[in-house]
Amino acid sequence: MSTACQGCRNGTGFDVPFTMAFQPIFDLASGAIFAREALVRGVNGEGAASILSAVDETNRYAFDQQCRVKAIELATLARQPGDAAGLSINFMPNAVYEPRACIRLTLDAATRTGFPLNQIIFEFTETERVDNEHVLKILRTYRDIGFKTAIDDFGAGHAGLSLLARFQPDIVKIDMDLIRGIDAEPVKRTILRNLLTLLEDLAIAPVCEGVETLAELAAIQDLGVRLVQGYVLARPALTHAPPNALSAPLKRTAA
Repeated sequence: MSTACQGCRNGTGFDVPFTMAFQPIFDLASGAIFAREALVRGVNGEGAASILSAVDETNRYAFDQQCRVKAIELATLARQPGDAAGLSINFMPNAVYEPRACIRLTLDAATRTGFPLNQIIFEFTETERVDNEHVLKILRTYRDIGFKTAIDDFGAGHAGLSLLARFQPDIVKIDMDLIRGIDAEPVKRTILRNLLTLLEDLAIAPVCEGVETLAELAAIQDLGVRLVQGYVLARPALTHAPPNALSAPLKRTAA
């Protein structure tokens, strides 16, 4: 274990209280929830910025650790019998010093709550500038342990195809800027169509996030997208489970 991990291994050092909201990712073909993403919020529902503004280099490890544990604990409380939906947790690569050492609290929380490791998805945002070798080490370690992995905001950041060429995660979440207004922009549809083909060839599940209108939803469904996250389907809900399935008017099953 590295010296850095020795100094902050118990996750203490971030004293701002916070909670989690959960936003579902739906499988449009079945109407079921594929996974729920844990999103940091203030204890009274304040936006993420109110908490993230208190995170700096001195406490980001502690914050990252607390987010993981709280997400697992709250998701466990909200789970219903037979719930097979995954739990997607955002992590900060720059807050992970040595992957196997820094995962201890996460494993402890999963064991204590009985949350299956293979239903936990760790996603990182490629908009954070990090060393690719470090990210690859984390992702490979997490896969070896039994977690699923995801790249968030794909297409908007620093890593992009160069990272994808070296590691194929379970899931790629396509950046919302590509989805915004896609129903009215043929170029965006062409880009997404080809990106979906690439991900299919690599056996990676695509998720379209940030879908806000029924027109956007229809456009991506026409391209064969199954996994969708966005306000048009469900907003984040504080601590309790979101709806367990799509309502009939929104459940438009792909052929």
